[in-house]
Amino acid sequence: MSVKVAFIGAGSIGFTRGLLKDLLSVPELQNIEVSFTDINERNLDMVTQLCQRDIDENNLNIKIHSTTVRREALRDAKYIFLVVRIGGLEAFEHDIEIPLKYGVDQCVGDTLSAGGIMYGQRGIAAVMEFCKDIREVAAPDCLLMNYANPMAMITWACNKYGGVRTIGLCHGVQHGHQQIADVLGLEREEVDIICAGINHQTWYVQVKHNGQDLTGELLEAFEKHPEYNQTEKVRIDMLRRFGYYSTESNGHLSEYLPWYRKRPEEIKDWIDLGSWINGETGGYLRICTESRNWFMNDFPNWMKDSALVYELTDRSEEHGSYILEALETGRVYRGHFNVINNGIISNLPDDAVIEAPGYVDGNGISMPTIGDLPLGCAAVCNVSISVQRLAVEAAIQGNDNLLRQAMMMDPLVGAVCNPKEIWQMVDEMLVAHETWLPQYSEAIAKAKDRLKNEPLIPTKQTDGAARIPVKSVEEMALNRDEINRTAGAADKAKNRQPAS
Repeated sequence: MSVKVAFIGAGSIGFTRGLLKDLLSVPELQNIEVSFTDINERNLDMVTQLCQRDIDENNLNIKIHSTTVRREALRDAKYIFLVVRIGGLEAFEHDIEIPLKYGVDQCVGDTLSAGGIMYGQRGIAAVMEFCKDIREVAAPDCLLMNYANPMAMITWACNKYGGVRTIGLCHGVQHGHQQIADVLGLEREEVDIICAGINHQTWYVQVKHNGQDLTGELLEAFEKHPEYNQTEKVRIDMLRRFGYYSTESNGHLSEYLPWYRKRPEEIKDWIDLGSWINGETGGYLRICTESRNWFMNDFPNWMKDSALVYELTDRSEEHGSYILEALETGRVYRGHFNVINNGIISNLPDDAVIEAPGYVDGNGISMPTIGDLPLGCAAVCNVSISVQRLAVEAAIQGNDNLLRQAMMMDPLVGAVCNPKEIWQMVDEMLVAHETWLPQYSEAIAKAKDRLKNEPLIPTKQTDGAARIPVKSVEEMALNRDEINRTAGAADKAKNRQPAS
């Protein structure tokens, strides 16, 4: 079957290449049309070279159409993967460094907290332009599969304002599922789960083995696990206090809540520095910076390495290829997807983007009704949903008052900053992100005036509670194989690319 699949933000060595491998490992998808687009011409060219070599060495008759002209890449596409990082690492650095001056210490900063909210402002502004192109030139029944963060905000905006059928995809559920199997001493296939909530705050509300509900045994099992009791302290504490395990990594979860990163002297009590994703200050910014620098330096060697082998049994656990396979062949796939709620989770708002179990086959994507989340879990999600709703509306309207309210309502920002500090921090972030925020031109002009002419609240330049320096290319070159594994894992762990 020949359908067109497009990638927006394709300049990603780990993620684009891996997703394409997944797709082309399915025999029925081995004659699809593939198009790549990205604003970073250099990254796009390098990734295209690698992917085309993989295709050629797997003896497939596919020629990637690679272009910086987005509409050209999207024309007649039936499926589109959105894998962008709007603003690249330049903007990402502002997301981490400016809030840190005000005491907001983030590990990732791409979903909630100050960084995630601003990332959403940039992303939504750009994605509305993508949606316009999709409506005008893509196939009429096009499905947009969003891998870009902030997942809920962007998926929400695409569906409500973009006029494009959009589903959000993440692999947090799969990773947590594996951890649960590990602590129970079982294979993942032996553990059946129901996981529901919102992206990065999804809860394993039911865990069964051979029909027996083991949800109540998870706390003791995690507390006894020799690795996870050190690397997942926040997740275990939330399990202890709310009764259910949450999908997202320790570093992520710690910055979505008001309790674990509010006092610098306590942050190290809740994190582990063995891996950035366990809570390191600015950990994801560091690993992305190292990955980008390394790829730019080591690209010639990547082209000399063996090509990826397209094997059906060697697909990753990313949902994308399985969804396409199910829609095109009629095979049934069960996964967890981000969609507009519309009653799926009855005690979360209908307009919110929720993450819940779904089924895909030749008839489309079906989402069963879950019912109520446990009350405490729903309360945690509802706080975040309020922030997301404010942030989405702010981005669409270019309304800096709503943006400031989103910051005030954010759990970590609100725990650390007072209103005057939040107002000044937002001014600084608006000005720093001016290039990517066309909808805020008037607000940015006023922010510049205030920052120049009004008395400023003192801030503190700090590395945060748990910062690790960025490795140089020379340091990384001492162990090339390990660095390549780490770079690829980081790219996939966060679903995003080093620069777009």
